[in-house]
Amino acid sequence: MIRKIHHIGIAVRSISESLPLYRDVLKLDLKGIEEVKGDGVKVAFLKVGETKIELLEPIDKDSPVSKFLEKRGEGFHHICFEVDNVRNVLEGCKNSGIVTIDEKPRKGAENCMVAFLHPKSCNGVLVELAEVIIDHGEEKR
Repeated sequence: MIRKIHHIGIAVRSISESLPLYRDVLKLDLKGIEEVKGDGVKVAFLKVGETKIELLEPIDKDSPVSKFLEKRGEGFHHICFEVDNVRNVLEGCKNSGIVTIDEKPRKGAENCMVAFLHPKSCNGVLVELAEVIIDHGEEKR
């Protein structure tokens, strides 16, 4: 079901202002920056061991991350678990009574298929499920 912790999401007001801490001071390897227009965010991925830190900057004032920052400020946003089959895990969660944000998986950052579980069903933690898409034998994430 769950393979590992894929990444930890941190909401920031500005990736360019936050990146020096993670990249230059903590010496994490920056793997890339991209926009996920469907979620209204720009993301930066930094590698730490087998896991990544995902910095999330809103690019749309109505995005969930923008609303999160207004309400709670910068900080921990979500934890993402890598799964073999996001559709099956999501259905299993729904069948177990877990409230989901997504009814079906959708395309996320780095070409992954993702779905979110609502914090009210997960002890106050936003949980992301991600299925790594393999392209020409190489993992995208």
